[in-house]
Amino acid sequence: MQHAAPRALRLAGSGRMRYEQRMLSLFEIAALLLVLSAVFAWVNVRFVGLPQSIGLLVMAFLVSLVLITIDRLVPGSNVRETVTAAVAQIDFFDTLMNGMLAFLLFAGALHVDFGLLKNVRWPVGVLATIGVLISTGLVGVAVFAAAKALGVNLPLPWAFVFGALISPTDPVAVLSLLKSVRIPERLEMKIAGESLFNDGVGVVVFTVLLSIAVQGSEPDLAQAAEFFFVEAVGGIVLGLVAAFVAVRAMQAIDDYATEILLSLALVMGTYAAAVALHTSGPLAVVVAGLLVGNRGAATAMSEITRRHLFEFWEVIDELLNAVLFLLIGLEVLVIGIQKPFLGLALAAIPLVLAARFFAVVLPLGIPSLRRAFSRGSVPVLTWGGVRGGISVALALSIPYGPYREPILVATYAVVIFSVIVQGLTIRGLVSRLKFE
Repeated sequence: MQHAAPRALRLAGSGRMRYEQRMLSLFEIAALLLVLSAVFAWVNVRFVGLPQSIGLLVMAFLVSLVLITIDRLVPGSNVRETVTAAVAQIDFFDTLMNGMLAFLLFAGALHVDFGLLKNVRWPVGVLATIGVLISTGLVGVAVFAAAKALGVNLPLPWAFVFGALISPTDPVAVLSLLKSVRIPERLEMKIAGESLFNDGVGVVVFTVLLSIAVQGSEPDLAQAAEFFFVEAVGGIVLGLVAAFVAVRAMQAIDDYATEILLSLALVMGTYAAAVALHTSGPLAVVVAGLLVGNRGAATAMSEITRRHLFEFWEVIDELLNAVLFLLIGLEVLVIGIQKPFLGLALAAIPLVLAARFFAVVLPLGIPSLRRAFSRGSVPVLTWGGVRGGISVALALSIPYGPYREPILVATYAVVIFSVIVQGLTIRGLVSRLKFE
């Protein structure tokens, strides 16, 4: 999944208007995103009062819709064109998957109690693997049927590609959501643990299905299994080795600034090594975060170092979260919402939710797993399975062709609904449930 040209040029080549504008420097792009994030965050805290991530996405999305409306009502206006040209220079896939995601996953895993995670390892493992596969298959078949009924050309292999990219719950969105609700500790750990691990699984499944769809070949199950094994197991082993080295280095010193630097080096070095070795970068940094946050915090850090390091990563998490959800809201300018695909996009929302429900319920046929899910778990796991930036990034990585646009529009609709509607109503759902 490589990007052969800047997005502004690729957009022009795909039939959209050509943007003649000076390319922004990396510093200018970073400055623009941080300024917008800061302004929107201040407005949200001062006047709106939504959870920060949701508030930023809502405001960025509304601003995008206003720009689209102005463009349609005021002929000759180039406001939308100017803003879109700037946003189009940001490669969302590369920015998230090869940049921000490593830091966000490490920050999320750092605060997970490994003892609690170990207690729910089987439910988490099943939801992160079998659950993703069940959802991928159900979404693929259902969306293929819906597309056919609505007159949208989306072959079954490409419907499965959509199923793969939309099935994993997004760890960034889920962990942000969990900060705003109070649920039983074991249930919270199931949701958080699943979201941390299933994106690595989902990326592997997506890569395999995209290759089959693009090449039009029959699926080679043996090759797919080998690819999955190398990606998943290789990523876990790499994360363990890298974190072990980092923890031993931390044990030899007591200097919080240096240990924070070591943690940064661990995240960036591990993710870069995973990419070079063709293993799963997300799984590698999650495992590294779990080891540093538990064994490292217990054996390699003084209280001062632990406090400074954890507070540093909390700031990184909040900052990158703000920028990410801002970008998701602005991406509607680049994606564009085409009317022929609106019906499919709206149909995809309930279909994805239904598939999520069955992906949670069907594994409960295993008696040992049924006992691990208390009363109230299924509705919270279903409604709390929020989709986010990873799904958008994977959709944007699909090569240009006739099936890219309907998948993009459907993905964006599901993500916007998921973050805003599910995110804002999960607290009400939790308050109505009685947990055992």
